[in-house]
Amino acid sequence: MKRMIGGILMASLSEREPALGIGPRQGATGPLKVHPANPRYFTADGVSALYLTGSHTWSNLQDMGVKDPPTPFNFDRYLAFLEHYGHNFIRLWRWEPTRWRYPHGKVCFCQPQPWLRTGPGNARDGKPKFDLTKFDPEHFKRLRERVEKAGKKGIYVSVMLFEGHSLQFAQDAWEYHPFHPDNNINGINANRLDYYTLKNPQVLHLQRLYVQKVIETVGELDNVLYEISNEAGRYSTEWQYDMIRFIKQTEQQPGKVHPVGMTFQYGGDQSGSNQDLFNSPADWISPNPEGGYRDDPPPNDGRKVVLNDTDHLWGEGGNPQWVWKSFVQGHHPLFMDRIIELMDKTVAWDGRTEEDIPASESIRKAMGVTRRLALTLPLEKMLPLPELSSSRYCLSLPGQHYVVFVPEGTAVEVDLTALKGTAQVSWLHPLEGTILQNGSIVGGTKLNLPLPYPAPLVVHITKT
Repeated sequence: MKRMIGGILMASLSEREPALGIGPRQGATGPLKVHPANPRYFTADGVSALYLTGSHTWSNLQDMGVKDPPTPFNFDRYLAFLEHYGHNFIRLWRWEPTRWRYPHGKVCFCQPQPWLRTGPGNARDGKPKFDLTKFDPEHFKRLRERVEKAGKKGIYVSVMLFEGHSLQFAQDAWEYHPFHPDNNINGINANRLDYYTLKNPQVLHLQRLYVQKVIETVGELDNVLYEISNEAGRYSTEWQYDMIRFIKQTEQQPGKVHPVGMTFQYGGDQSGSNQDLFNSPADWISPNPEGGYRDDPPPNDGRKVVLNDTDHLWGEGGNPQWVWKSFVQGHHPLFMDRIIELMDKTVAWDGRTEEDIPASESIRKAMGVTRRLALTLPLEKMLPLPELSSSRYCLSLPGQHYVVFVPEGTAVEVDLTALKGTAQVSWLHPLEGTILQNGSIVGGTKLNLPLPYPAPLVVHITKT
């Protein structure tokens, strides 16, 4: 049965069509590089554009929790969790202190660290001091295994090299940092936040040795990206720029080059700006809320690949509307996810009451649906063109493809002037990926499309 709605010949479905298919899982190929024709995306083959999205969580590399030693993190279950939702990207978290406590939580412990605890003498946590010239094989073995496992499932991994938030805001974090003079046998004192600057040549030398060790460990794998530091403040800007350049220079030698990212420099009154990120030599960035990246993401103008991460926008937060807005504006949405079913059931990793972040399930689903849709699109040719839709959220190859997100209202106007001939109109459920209704249309003009179901909805218009 068919009917006319606002000039569109619509197929009235007795049952909703199946969700968008994602196809068979394939191992990650790469290494990635910025797409030469559409720098909003990466490419693995030099032709097709790759869309990245996924949930990441704090303990997915080092074990961490309120017990010493912490409960081991179940990485295999984590990968199955990501597969279930159709995600293909994670940040692999690094924590620097061996213990700390945020004001709202309990004391947390973390292991393994990159360096061996050889002594002589004990560090402040009562365990042998670190030798900052000797690496702990357990740490790097785990790093290699987890990146490899993710790659076999088609999941890309951003390896976080440093973590700057805890030294600023967690109580006693510096006192239990390996570069505190009481915790190493090498006479090294990084002087807390100076650790993320170029002030101390000895510290910088040891940091570079560690970064080289990471590159030696995972640099031959295709599914690797690097992130310099999570939320070190603006004082770290030149140090992060230097580290980005160092990685790029180091990777030229073995011949495999991976994307390097710089994320928001959160530091309270010492926070950086998004301009610091855009000015950097990084291949990808994760911005802060300025400019609307949280509530109304701006169209990506192609200066950087933007991994739009709730971690830097809310801390913990987000919603599925933000996921879709980010996607159609040419960004890659990432979710800072507690994933509590993979953690200690008594208390969360930082001692808080166990509960999910509000809207977690719908955010996870929305990211998976955007990825499944992206796999059907010629992203390398598509641009965020908000002027083509009254909702202002439109990703398009004019004349061929239009993906419009409609967050509210009962109708949406789409400018189909460039579309000659007929096109298929598919209305999608933004969380389930089900095709709610199909129809056909004749282009060549602006068209007002009544929503067949309450907003939010996604409409995909494709030339037939």
